[in-house]
Amino acid sequence: MYHSVGDATDDPYRVTVTPDRLSAQLGWLRRRGLRGVSMTDLLAARARGEGRDLVGLTFDDGYADFVEHALPCLRRWDCGATLFVLPGRLGGVNAWDPLGPRKPLLTADGIRRAAAEGVEIGSHGLTHVDLTRADDAALNAETAESRALLAELTGAPVTGFCYPYGTVDARAADAVRAAGYDYACAIDPGALTGPYALPRVHVGQNDTALRLLLKTRLHRLRRRAAAGV
Repeated sequence: MYHSVGDATDDPYRVTVTPDRLSAQLGWLRRRGLRGVSMTDLLAARARGEGRDLVGLTFDDGYADFVEHALPCLRRWDCGATLFVLPGRLGGVNAWDPLGPRKPLLTADGIRRAAAEGVEIGSHGLTHVDLTRADDAALNAETAESRALLAELTGAPVTGFCYPYGTVDARAADAVRAAGYDYACAIDPGALTGPYALPRVHVGQNDTALRLLLKTRLHRLRRRAAAGV
């Protein structure tokens, strides 16, 4: 689970990795015989009983620096990824982070460029709200309406969702399923772990080889409940 790729100097929420760090982390995967792919490709491989050499790479929030910094790293290491974006904040900023710094988000053209490079585009909701606190109208907008807007924007089906803040409950998961998504990503959903609440491991600027190794082992324990995933 990645977010922004750029200058990590001012990073109170630890959501940024530098391009050099991202490249080093992807290189670490490749040297271990692993390859980063989109969530759809990973889940399809696992459904076939394959994909032990694959790792799902996700980038949340749809920061504009994805196109400038993340795409070249992905190309260099022959990796795919899923980019979760906010169609209600196109060309905006990460206003949900009160401490800042303000980071620009992708425009519609930026999202199309990422899609043209083979990146899977998924929904991160409409405007980045906690779905466990949303009323029925907001829940529908953040799930179903965001999916429709992204499908229109990209001209392709949108099958993946990512819960803002990683927070999910049964009601939110049911809404995502009803909106027609095939899967949804969380962080550490506990008993809800499954296709609509997939656990992920945060990867940050401080994650060197040893920390990555420990995190891969931790993730194996966390995803045991997601049988077949």
